[in-house]
Amino acid sequence: MNKTELIDAMAAGSGLTKADAKRALDAFIGATTDTLKKGDKVALVGFGSFGVAERSARTGRNPKTGAAIKIQAKKVVKFKAGADLNF
Repeated sequence: MNKTELIDAMAAGSGLTKADAKRALDAFIGATTDTLKKGDKVALVGFGSFGVAERSARTGRNPKTGAAIKIQAKKVVKFKAGADLNF
């Protein structure tokens, strides 16, 4: 499902117009992004939670040449599924 299909599904399921559903989705994405950038966690009970994790620096391999390369430390977004999302 892509963003357009999600907007269509949100509009159909909620009775909103597609424009309102798009604004709602954009607002959710914006609020989630801002919260994660601050280092906080976003928890949606039953669905799951988004958080930020730190990946440490490590040595990797260039798949083309096999040469060792240094991969810098960085922050990544993690998602942990809630109980209602497990199948």
